[in-house]
Amino acid sequence: MLEGKAVISNTDMLQTMQDEALRLAAKALDVFDVTDSTQIACFIKKEFDKLHGPGWQCIVGTDFGSFVTHFCGCFIHFCIGSLAILLFKGAAGPEAEENRVTALEPVKA
Repeated sequence: MLEGKAVISNTDMLQTMQDEALRLAAKALDVFDVTDSTQIACFIKKEFDKLHGPGWQCIVGTDFGSFVTHFCGCFIHFCIGSLAILLFKGAAGPEAEENRVTALEPVKA
């Protein structure tokens, strides 16, 4: 299983959600080729939407930058080998102001 090889760079998720993210990433890598980052991202995003409601976003690749607004407790960035995975629940608009995180250290994948 690849969960033991994952390195979490930054997160504000509860441990149970982190474990789910790592488990789903490992499952995606069992199903899809490591070079098929779009299918891996789609799989993880759809599974998190099912488990935790809609609005999840997932970015997978070997070289990308990001600057996102997310709901508090709904962000994780981790690497499995050279593959980086960014998973977060997007936040925008006035209804999200209370739970929005406005600043996070930039993460370089």
